[in-house]
Amino acid sequence: MAAILPYEYKYLRAKKKFPHVWCPGCGIGIVMGSIIRAIDSLGWNKNEIMLVSGIGCTSRMPVYLDFNTLHTMHGRALAFATGVKLANPGLKVIAVMGDGDALAIGGNHIIHAARRNIDITSIIVNNFNYGMTGGQHSPTTPMNAVTATSPHGMIEPGFDTCALLSAAGASFVARATVYHVVEMDGLIRQALEKKGFSVVEALSPCPTNYGRANRLGDAVKMMEEMRDNSVTVTKAAKMTPEELSGKIVRGVLAEREAPEYTDLYRDLCERVQGKAAEVPK
Repeated sequence: MAAILPYEYKYLRAKKKFPHVWCPGCGIGIVMGSIIRAIDSLGWNKNEIMLVSGIGCTSRMPVYLDFNTLHTMHGRALAFATGVKLANPGLKVIAVMGDGDALAIGGNHIIHAARRNIDITSIIVNNFNYGMTGGQHSPTTPMNAVTATSPHGMIEPGFDTCALLSAAGASFVARATVYHVVEMDGLIRQALEKKGFSVVEALSPCPTNYGRANRLGDAVKMMEEMRDNSVTVTKAAKMTPEELSGKIVRGVLAEREAPEYTDLYRDLCERVQGKAAEVPK
């Protein structure tokens, strides 16, 4: 058994909630490790962090991590996270979600959180299906892919998560894979440091459901596919559309400066309260 490094152990509820429930070969634990390393590298006090989740495989993270945590309803992680941030803007709020949680039942919440540019970091673990409930198709399931609810092949196009949230107004949008873990550590750190709504889409294998249904091999084979079928933003910029077809592009895909929502809300409250104080009694 691999030794647990001291700094990782510091952030786990190791004596309470382990062993974890994730399937062998699932990449969610790798993403959780990246979040820990990113936070540790920033030197943040864990009492200043609020980790929020909805429902699904990824949503187990707040159970295992020793921050302030909320394990909420399906698709509602960002609704709760928004309330937390407005009530206490000093907290560093992180929402962890799966692709179904974030983009199906939570689809309205995430596009409006991006539009408002509220200072929340969203980590979306995309394994292309609803893994916890048996492998049903999600909004990111690729065309022609087989799932429990598309046994003859998916006929809907999947969302491009990063393009969607960039268009909705997010300040920072990046994509990583669990194979490129050091790169993912850095992207999550950049997202945490960014003022405004930031997003990291972390592509992860689900060998138990999605991989088995599509005969993609075991977890190692699925990780190798991520290695062989992805390119960095820098490399992608030098490729022709034909060369780039079907490739996953990793790295920072959008970054911009924009007013942050809780700052605007505080300014509004101060203006309104100031006008109220000027009204003769």
